[in-house]
Amino acid sequence: MNHAFFSSDYLPILIQSVVAFGFVVVTMTLTHYIGGKRKKIHTLRKEENFECGIEVKGNARFPFSVQYFLIAILFVLFDVEIIFFYPWAINFKEFGWEGFFEMLLFLGFLLFGFYYIIKKKALDWD
Repeated sequence: MNHAFFSSDYLPILIQSVVAFGFVVVTMTLTHYIGGKRKKIHTLRKEENFECGIEVKGNARFPFSVQYFLIAILFVLFDVEIIFFYPWAINFKEFGWEGFFEMLLFLGFLLFGFYYIIKKKALDWD
């Protein structure tokens, strides 16, 4: 058993992290020095809120339908569950038949949950 502080197995992750962080630092530094400087002119028009080119009308604090939040939560829930397929697919051969049947059970629960939300008409937008 290797009790070294740093294993060579983690070297690619370290290199990728350093490259990603270095890219961010270099990009931000270059854009700061290369980018043009603009004077800040404050006008009433510039101080207005801007939302996708749509003119502001009324109060922005109107209630949203619960349906909107329900669909957002269901998307996140099923999206996170689908993420579990990736490591399983990578290690498919190592898991053997037992892993295959466990994933079928997981998929069954996932599809049952999807069937349940369809039967409850959670995705119907009326």
